[in-house]
Amino acid sequence: MQRRAERQARQKRVAIFGTTVGVLVVVGGIFAAVALVGGGGSKTEAAASPSASASASAAPSAAAGPKPYDAATGTCDYVADTNGAPAKNVGMPPAKPDKSAKTMTIATNHGDIVVALATDKAPCTVNSMAFLAKKKFFDGSKCHRMGPASFPMLQCGDPLAKADGKSQTDGQGGPGYRMAEENLSGAKYTRGVVAMAKSQAPGSTGSQFFIIFGDLQLPAEYTPFGTVTKGLKILDDVSKKGVLPGGLGDGSGAPKDPVEIKHVTISGKS
Repeated sequence: MQRRAERQARQKRVAIFGTTVGVLVVVGGIFAAVALVGGGGSKTEAAASPSASASASAAPSAAAGPKPYDAATGTCDYVADTNGAPAKNVGMPPAKPDKSAKTMTIATNHGDIVVALATDKAPCTVNSMAFLAKKKFFDGSKCHRMGPASFPMLQCGDPLAKADGKSQTDGQGGPGYRMAEENLSGAKYTRGVVAMAKSQAPGSTGSQFFIIFGDLQLPAEYTPFGTVTKGLKILDDVSKKGVLPGGLGDGSGAPKDPVEIKHVTISGKS
């Protein structure tokens, strides 16, 4: 009975959107439906719904922003996340993005995952990731959610996740601020794409992201900001070992073979 109650509580905190391939997990929303993929805890949505949970049940108000990139002034808008989600607060990114970033290297316990960044198309997202990387925000964090073959993605970026299959708060953590989604026109979520997780509310992108190691049929709602050029085999190998029990029953969960981010580096060299 206790396990059942805990499972139901988790479901209420996570919104999952179904797709033809899997399910989208959304953070800070209402549990909608669990299809092939899902996430645990109030999470922020991402692919199939790699949702990054925002712990609060209230969605960010449109009036509070955040606004999309302003090409006229060359500035980004980041606003404080006041929804009560757990956060590792390291400050706010500069409003003026540095567009020189070309490559993101995610050093993990399995080796490096190298990503070619779409800085011109997602300047505010890349700017945020570069800021967090410089602040060592991701160092020592664990990727808390991996989908099955029907929903091939690995979700990371919650600095507080335990990824042990038991934590009720995995997927809720963030940077304490949020930003608008970008680069959505014609967005495709195919093998190698790296995109941001979010809740079902617009303007709820934080620090959680997901790496796709197959092809996903998702709505164009998650900011794609790069493509893996090296290291996808790491995800292929980890996925073969399966996930820990304790998910929402959609086949996703913390990977049995843990994936820990040692350090993230963003450079101007491609």
